[in-house]
Amino acid sequence: MSERKVLNKYYPPDFDPSKIPKLKLPKDRQYVVRLMAPFNMRCKTCGEYIYKGKKFNARKETVQNEVYLGLPIFRFYIKCTRCLAEITFKTDPENTDYTMEHGATRNFQAEKLLEEEEKRVQKEREDEELNNPMKVLENRTKDSKLEMEVLENLQELKDLNQRQAHVDFEAMLRQHRLSEEERQKQEQEEDERETAALVEEARKRRLLEDSDSEEDAAASAPPQPALRPKPTAILDEAPKAKRKVESWEQSVGTFGSRPQLSGLVVVKRTDLDGKTPQGQQTPALGAVNNGKAADPAPRMPGTSSLSQLGVYSDSEDSSGSN
Repeated sequence: MSERKVLNKYYPPDFDPSKIPKLKLPKDRQYVVRLMAPFNMRCKTCGEYIYKGKKFNARKETVQNEVYLGLPIFRFYIKCTRCLAEITFKTDPENTDYTMEHGATRNFQAEKLLEEEEKRVQKEREDEELNNPMKVLENRTKDSKLEMEVLENLQELKDLNQRQAHVDFEAMLRQHRLSEEERQKQEQEEDERETAALVEEARKRRLLEDSDSEEDAAASAPPQPALRPKPTAILDEAPKAKRKVESWEQSVGTFGSRPQLSGLVVVKRTDLDGKTPQGQQTPALGAVNNGKAADPAPRMPGTSSLSQLGVYSDSEDSSGSN
């Protein structure tokens, strides 16, 4: 039974590998490869930024007549993602990096330029020292001076750190905190004083306004007329307990008391203001109250109904005689 996966092929006895025709390909042939941008670059045509790590379908070829220590150098062709302009860069095995060739400019290569400049200066110095012994002495003197300056600066920094080490930062923070509390306390006291002053001023203003309003109300209020007793008020009074009259008082009368018929006598008052053209007397002040005429005879408070009846009969007699 034959093998499922054949690893060895059958070669006939008369097989001659020299008779196999060789495929002749050009040395500068190109291959399509998939790669990522090795550094940040900017297109010269449209200004589009192409960042490191962006993937491209590139064409790869071998650079002719350029070899570094037997290692071939490859060139890559990519297209801008915006304007489709062609950008080329190649490998740099000497610096283990890539070199921009055409179509774009490399960004963020300041560090690389600085390193290259340092290498160039170091190489020139070594070349000078190799042929000139006096130059070696001068360079050594400069290096010693520079080293002494660096040591002095370092010592100054150490002294400064020691001086700052003796400073009590906790005490400084505590003092700052106390000063801040005092300032807040002073501000609070000032606010309380201002508030009390405003409240006192508002109270005084309110008292002045209240006193003015009371004075205005008292001045604008009309005078109230004097109250007069009603004629029927005697009926509403509670009956008084009658004192027992003695037998001798019925015939002689009581001592030190007003006569019972004193209310029947009416004293005629003279009219000082004069009479009206029709011969009628003008009513006295307070006689008319709310559009009502006063009584013909004044009523005396505290008199009985019998005395009022006598006054009324006398007033009728006087009017009939006139």
